[in-house]
Amino acid sequence: MQGRKDYTEKLFTSFQLSSRVPKENLYRKLRETLDLSFLYKDTKELYGKTGNPSIDPVVFFKLLLT
Repeated sequence: MQGRKDYTEKLFTSFQLSSRVPKENLYRKLRETLDLSFLYKDTKELYGKTGNPSIDPVVFFKLLLT
């Protein structure tokens, strides 16, 4: 079963993680310049239909880049 990560910004007592990440961060640049949404369609047939959801294919691909 293909997993999908839905990120929502959470505010913890005046602390916001996105404001602490530097502008030149690799993952921030990837989000701005590279659209990896095609991975969901291209990898869908490789995942089973039952069981626990796996890691999001986009997250997995980004981890392989570093």
